[in-house]
Amino acid sequence: MAQWKEITTTEEWSHWLSQTEERPMLVMKHSTRCPVSADAFQEYETFLAEDAPEDVVYLFVKVIESRDVSNRIADDVGVKHQSPQAILIRNGAPVWNRSHWHITRGSLKEALEQ
Repeated sequence: MAQWKEITTTEEWSHWLSQTEERPMLVMKHSTRCPVSADAFQEYETFLAEDAPEDVVYLFVKVIESRDVSNRIADDVGVKHQSPQAILIRNGAPVWNRSHWHITRGSLKEALEQ
């Protein structure tokens, strides 16, 4: 079972972004005040428990509590912020992203199989 890591600082984000040349990273941006985000988070957790490859870094960002991190992610990878949002990054660049009801166990699995 893969585990996610919550990041709360822009320094942590910069560190993990620099690691994407070695292995891909899937970032889950989550709002703790949104029921759609809660559903997407459940899909993310199910994916991690049942389908997630172990050679990927899985990050989690609470967009309200860590707004500066969330904004920095949008700026660094050039993907307009939405919440909930999942972004797959390889070699410092986004290669896939989905938001809202498009974040499902199946869509996450498909993204990482490409």
